[in-house]
Amino acid sequence: MKHSDFSPTSDNLPRLRVRKKVVSQPEFADALTQQLGKRRVTIMLDGAVVRANEARAGRRGYQTLIVEALRRGLQANAAKDDLREVVRQVVREELRAV
Repeated sequence: MKHSDFSPTSDNLPRLRVRKKVVSQPEFADALTQQLGKRRVTIMLDGAVVRANEARAGRRGYQTLIVEALRRGLQANAAKDDLREVVRQVVREELRAV
């Protein structure tokens, strides 16, 4: 079935499988979430971002690279927040000592 032949209202919906069982789209999404800890979302990305990640992706897939970049961003923000809290604590302690 070509992607262009697919219509959400047609009777020829793609068959989704979890192991050997044919399931509905909501069941498939639930199984995916349980097995991989992933959740399907719809997001609009800048074309340059998608093209750059597609070019770098190779066999892994550009979505994997985008997810890794988002994770690194979250970790960097968490590290900044931790550092800010340490600095605040040191400043408070120094102000109390004065």
